[in-house]
Amino acid sequence: MTVPSAQLVQAESLPFVEFDDSLPFVDEGKLKLQLLQVDIEVGLWVIRTLFAPGTTIQRHRHTGPIYAFTHSGSWYYKEYPDDVNVKGSYLFEPAGSIHTLHVPASNTEDTEVYFVMNGANLNLTDDDNVESVLDAGVITDVYLSMCEASGHSKPAVLGL
Repeated sequence: MTVPSAQLVQAESLPFVEFDDSLPFVDEGKLKLQLLQVDIEVGLWVIRTLFAPGTTIQRHRHTGPIYAFTHSGSWYYKEYPDDVNVKGSYLFEPAGSIHTLHVPASNTEDTEVYFVMNGANLNLTDDDNVESVLDAGVITDVYLSMCEASGHSKPAVLGL
């Protein structure tokens, strides 16, 4: 029997790509993203995000559970403004949850959060229609194309 070995990726070896409010799922501000691991077949995507102060992500619904680890800064969901995630916070989001991620403009640094995503983000209009979908396949395509456009070679994302 072959025992699988652990796989390591140094986050510093992966480029960040930048998203801003010219994209439909960023309501305001900007963020940088690294794709750390992906398994398109099972719908898994693990990302490291750096949110600039004042960033708001479009209201969305998750089709699978999400796990979030906050490394620095602070953020909250507009629907739950008293539940502020700060350095060291761990957040579980059940499948079906709907919310709007917001990073306070008063933050003095980028907010760094690692997300383990299962399934898709269904980005919603004000009347709850799906406007766009982000899932493991889409985020992989976007990340790789943005890396290439920035002059980076194909990054060593786990699972690719």
